[in-house]
This record gives sequence, C-alpha cells and structure tokens, in this order.
Amino acid sequence: MMKSFWALCLWGFIATVFASSVALSPEQEAYLKEKKVVTMCVDPDWAPFETINADKEHEGIAADLIRLIASKLDLTLRLVPTKTWEETVLKSKRQECDLLSLVNQTPKREEWLVFTEPIIKDPNVLVARSDYPPIDDIRSLRNTSIALLKETFVIERFQNDFPNLKIIPVDTEEEAFWMVENKKADLTLRSLMVTAYTIKKESIFNLKVVAQPKDYVNILRIGVRKDEPILRDILNRGIQAITPSEKEHIVNKHIYIKVESNERNHHLLIYGILTLLLISSLILIWNYQLRKRVAQEVKKNLEHSQMLFQQSKQAALGALIATISHQWRESLTKISYANLTFRAHILQNKKIPDELLDKNTREIEQTLDFMSETMQNFLEYYKPSTNVYEFEVEDSIRAVIRILDTRIKNLNVAIAFHQTSNTHFIGIRNEWMQVWMNLLSNMLNIAQKRAIKYPYIEITISENAISFHDNCGGIEPEIVEKLNNGSYKNGLGINMSREIVQKYGKSLFIHNLDQGAQFMIVSP
Repeated sequence: MMKSFWALCLWGFIATVFASSVALSPEQEAYLKEKKVVTMCVDPDWAPFETINADKEHEGIAADLIRLIASKLDLTLRLVPTKTWEETVLKSKRQECDLLSLVNQTPKREEWLVFTEPIIKDPNVLVARSDYPPIDDIRSLRNTSIALLKETFVIERFQNDFPNLKIIPVDTEEEAFWMVENKKADLTLRSLMVTAYTIKKESIFNLKVVAQPKDYVNILRIGVRKDEPILRDILNRGIQAITPSEKEHIVNKHIYIKVESNERNHHLLIYGILTLLLISSLILIWNYQLRKRVAQEVKKNLEHSQMLFQQSKQAALGALIATISHQWRESLTKISYANLTFRAHILQNKKIPDELLDKNTREIEQTLDFMSETMQNFLEYYKPSTNVYEFEVEDSIRAVIRILDTRIKNLNVAIAFHQTSNTHFIGIRNEWMQVWMNLLSNMLNIAQKRAIKYPYIEITISENAISFHDNCGGIEPEIVEKLNNGSYKNGLGINMSREIVQKYGKSLFIHNLDQGAQFMIVSP
C-alpha cells in the first residue's frame, strides 16, 4: 500500500514537471538539435492577428500562439523582418524563412509550402458602405468592384467563384477599407475579427456587413517550407499541446472577448434590434409631425411677407430634411456598429465583456442625445419667431453652415471667413438665418449643378457689409439684372431675402466677380 502511494506521488511529480513539454521522436529531436534556429516570415500589417512593430518585433494573436508552440517544443525562432505582405511571400518562396505564419492553405501556396493543422478559424464577411443594399446572391451582381488583398487565398478563389466582379488588388487592410469608404470600390471581403477591429480602431462608421459568403472561412495554419515536412510534423505536436484556455487567453489579450455561452447575449441582441426599430419609428413620427406643423404654420400666416417667408422655407424643407436624415443615418451607423459588435460575440458564442458593454451603451446614449439635439435645433430654426434682440452675425452664419454641414462636405466645398469687425445686428435672428440659408443654398445648388471641381465660398464680414462670394461661374447678366430689380419670378428665395434685408433698412446687391457670383448686404 505504501509503495503504491509513493509510486503515485512520483508519477504526479513527473507529470507536473513535464506537463508543458511535448514528446518527440528521436528523429525529430535530432532534427531540432541540428537545426538550432527556425526562421519565420510574417504579415507585417495584419492587426489584430499579427504586425511587426517599430522595434522589428512580432506582435499579435499569431505571434503569441507561435511563441507558445515554440516554448512547448523548446524551439528557437528568429523573425525575418519584412515591410509588406508581397515581400513576405517572396522571401518564403525563396526559402529565406522556414515558416510562414498564420495563412490559409491554397493550391497555389502548396507549390512551395506544406501546412500544419488548423490553429484558429475566423469567418469572412462582405463589407460595403452604409447605403449599400443587402446582397442575397453575389453571382447576380453586375458592374460591381471589390478591393481584395494581394497574394491571399481570397483573391485566388474570388477570381474563380465570382468572375462577374471586378477585382481591385490592394496592399493593406486599411487601403481596402479606405477604397470602400471613399467610393473607389463597392465591396471588400475581410475576416469578421479584422472588420470589427478596423472599424473600431479607425472610427469608420459609414460601413456595414452586407453578406457572408458561403464556405469563405479563414482556416489559419502555419506554412512550412516544402522540403522540410519533418518541421511541419514537429509543429503539429506543439499545436496539439495547446489547451483551449491557453488559446482563449491569447485571443482575449488582443480582442477582449471570452469564449463562453451566455443567454444574456441573446437578450442584448433583441434589445439592440428593438432599439433600432424604436429609433426608426421615431424618425417616421418626427417627419409626420414636422410636415403637419409646416402645413399649420403656412396656413396661419396670412400676410404676404410672412407667407413668402414660409414658402421659401417650405421650398428648402426637402433638402434640409435630407441633410438631417443623412446626419441621422451616420448616427444610426454608430448604433449599428455597437450592435454588430454584440452580434459578432453572439455568433461566435462569446461573452460580451462588461467594459465593452458599458462603452458601447454609453456611445449609444451619446448618439441618441446628439440625434435629439439635432431635431430640436431644426425645429427651433423652422419655427417663426418675433423676438427682436442683438445677435452676432458670424455666429448666426455658422449656425446655418452647421445645418448644411453634410451637404457642404459631400460637395467638397471650402468655406473661408474674413472678418474685419465683430458685427452685430438687432432684429429677429431666425429671419437673418433664413437669408444666410437662401444665399448658401443657391451657391451649393450651382456648385452641384455645374460639377465644380474645387468649389469655395468666401464670406467677408465688415462693419457695413456682409459678402458671400463663390467660384461657380457666375450668373447670366440678364438674370442678375432681374434679381436686382426684383422681377425674376423664379427667385423666390432671393426675393424673400431682399424683403427681409430691406425690412431692416439694408440693401442686397448681386453681381458677378472673378468667375463667380457675389451677394452683398450693405448697411446705409
């Protein structure tokens, strides 16, 4: 009995000492003894999986996993630094490195590599701009471009599976996202982990997932030079020795998630969907109430000048609602990103960390506050006012520019202020904001209609004059004459602006200057 006890203790001691080691065959041990150092090439720019930092050190999920495998095998690794993925592939083909870390196995790569067992799996998704419709059948797409990373298994497969798509090769993940965001490409295909990581890191909130191609999953392995299959077999021993908790710890370190099934995740998804539905309903109700209010206000104002004021606002209402709607879509994209993050965890049966849950819910709350403030500011702008008080001219103009901000950015219009005096007006601020709105909207309309490449608007504020000057080609002389004498029937906004200006004892002059139009309000 006593002998059995001591034998059991000895066995436990031996198991503890050698728990982290991996048993190798004599041939494999002899190979490692002779090999001494194993060289490795990696992707220098593939966060969160792997990168090469400024000190030429390997970082990321792949780096930690491969270091763990090496420690279990008593293997000495040496990184072969590269600057691009293309350089990495070239060095691997030339056998300047023994390993190619964390890659998909493809027929093309099998020409010079053998592959270990899978280390990690990650699904690929199609990413497009937020206004792109969901994709049901990729093969039905026409005149569609997709940005794909060079020298990857994805670009090889897509050329065969989807010849209907125009493939645009790119050098980096960031370039692929940039091309989609800036309308240089319609789509890109990235891993779910990389998509969530990049959108969060770069604050790209106008992109969304539109499809998940069937059978497009990253099954990531270590590539080994083809003439040394024994090294592949040795690495497989190390991969088999990695425990689920060890792999979980490494993944958590880089993407802050924990593999754990939790019913609360499903509740969070439901709450997220209900929140989006509620916001959509509020938008519809708000639009209905706003249109109803416009009709009531127009009906109430019987005097000609006030009715003209309302008609001008009603004419611009469609464009303004489109502007506000675009701002809201950007806000909804932020909420959608938070929902995507939650959904990614659920799809992978991963628990949502408390810090991520707290951060995303705070962002949703802040975004909803912004949307509420935008709606309130717009309603206050639209509502007629009779309050007369002193206000700063520049501040009122900038308030209108903020309302038109999205349209100004979409048209790439540069706006410059030149102020020689801190000018103040005494009057109804809301009426003057309508004047600024009419003048700026006219200039934006012309810039869009004539497709001006580098449009700009110069606003000059002096003690006795306010000037708006653009570079959009000017106005036909006969129309300028009619605008100045008030006989131009299509110039409702300009005529209304002139009435407001004259109401306060000032004058509005319109003329062409330096390949553009100038609207000048002059005090006596």
